[in-house]
Amino acid sequence: MTRRFEGDLLVIATHNKGKLAEFIRMLAPFVKNIVSAGDMNLPEPEETGATFAENAILKAKAAAKASNRMALADDSGLCVTALKGNPGIYSARWAGANKDFSLAMKRINDDVGPATDRSAHFICVLALAWPDGHVETVEGRVDGHITWPPNGDQGHGYDPIFTPLGHSLTFAEMEAEEKHALSHRGIAVRKLTKLLSAG
Repeated sequence: MTRRFEGDLLVIATHNKGKLAEFIRMLAPFVKNIVSAGDMNLPEPEETGATFAENAILKAKAAAKASNRMALADDSGLCVTALKGNPGIYSARWAGANKDFSLAMKRINDDVGPATDRSAHFICVLALAWPDGHVETVEGRVDGHITWPPNGDQGHGYDPIFTPLGHSLTFAEMEAEEKHALSHRGIAVRKLTKLLSAG
């Protein structure tokens, strides 16, 4: 049975300031107080899952247990058709220890090379965990293609090389509200809030 969010504090299980800012904007109407795992100095668990869902659940449960609060985690990534779905769940790891996404974006473009199929999609799985171990998950997906060279300075991660279907701007060229209306994370958040307000 679906549980509803209760309380006025939610821990976002991330140390990524870009992701945190997006969640704060999208969840502000539903949650009074939002803090990150980074703000609380919670450790980052090793992402050992084989899927986006497994990693999201792993992170959400770890943050909920460590903080004794409800925690929300996402696992998201860019899946490139010509690269057989890579970087996928390894999207953050392709940026290396220094989180240098400029190198990761160049690697994608170099690896795709002359391939005519530059289609790609972003996936986001959100996991909301309670301290007792209960978890709810939802998924968002947006399709598009790889653009080169990178364009725009908004957003984060791979946003400068991803152009969603039916649009001419990359995510990094869009204003926040326009991006959230289209993005995998925006879709997942809308599913989550609808799910948790039902019943």
